[in-house]
Amino acid sequence: MSRKPWKSLRFKMLYLFGLSVLASFFTTGLLYLAAIAAYSSDMFYLSPLLREVFDKFGLLTTYITVSLVFFFIYFFALSRSTIRYLMRISQGIERIAGGDFESRLPVRGGDELGALAENINKMTAQLKLSIEEERRTERTKAELVTNVSHDLRTPLTSIVGYLGLIEEDRYRDEVELRHYVQIAYEKSTRLKTMIDDLFEYTRTSGGIGLRLSPINLVEMIGQLAAQFRLQFEQAEVKCRLTLPDHSILVDADGDKLVRVFENLVVNAIQYGKEGRQIDIAVWSERGLAVVEIANYGEPLPASVIPLLFERFYRGEQSRSRNTGGSGLGLAIAKNIVELHHGQISAASAEGKTSFKVELPLGGKDLLDIHRDAGKH
Repeated sequence: MSRKPWKSLRFKMLYLFGLSVLASFFTTGLLYLAAIAAYSSDMFYLSPLLREVFDKFGLLTTYITVSLVFFFIYFFALSRSTIRYLMRISQGIERIAGGDFESRLPVRGGDELGALAENINKMTAQLKLSIEEERRTERTKAELVTNVSHDLRTPLTSIVGYLGLIEEDRYRDEVELRHYVQIAYEKSTRLKTMIDDLFEYTRTSGGIGLRLSPINLVEMIGQLAAQFRLQFEQAEVKCRLTLPDHSILVDADGDKLVRVFENLVVNAIQYGKEGRQIDIAVWSERGLAVVEIANYGEPLPASVIPLLFERFYRGEQSRSRNTGGSGLGLAIAKNIVELHHGQISAASAEGKTSFKVELPLGGKDLLDIHRDAGKH
């Protein structure tokens, strides 16, 4: 930060030093003239004392000594506010060192001390944020371990229980045996899904590297809808696809990005069966490629919307039992979208729940936007 020379601490101290020197010499000069008058006259009662001092130390030595005394007096008096400000900074630093990160130093003047106080305040605020983030991370780790333990223990307990019944031959006939094996298999499949989702979540939240290449979102969404045709039929849900007649390009990791839209489509099928319809639309606006996936049915409460992308959040308590979900699908989608410098949002109103993914346009589409902007 540039600072005017005459507002610097060095200039201020030099100014106070010079002013103190002038004031001390001026004061001593007045006293010296008075002393000379007293020394040369017997009219003053101080005359014997002054003669003794002057005879012992000499006029020049006495003059310099008195000037130094007045110099220190004047310099201390003039710099008292600066010294007091330094003491306040020192006391503030002691409070901060003691853990009081709410404490702030007063910022005064435009000199180096004011800049020092301002920088210490910024450092304290940043340190406070870092400590809070570290504590939040520790809480997140603890919650993650707790949630993982709880979610993995349930299917694992069932697997161990049914395999124990088989091991101990505690079944009536082959039909019941096959029933136990089927349940153990389903629980194992769900357990594998949860572990895969957890692994994917930890990878995406850790900032994995992306293999970027130009991706045509229109083509990707069209192929994805075709791949889910059987699931749509089984769920008795109609998919209404709205795609432009031109390509929309983004620079993305195709494998990661398709995982986002797969999660959103699966989510729409699982929770949009009542509406019997899913809308998938792709368009571009304001330099962004937009994909919206919507299902119809009972709308979500407004209080739930901000929580949808949190890990292990379940909109209904029976979600994992009814759908086999891990509660990580939307959290994984959010991480992947943010890795692509995009954003994902949700909205629910009037029987419609939609998820919107916005990604920066890339390749030729971005060049066309800049070209059109230049024409205007």
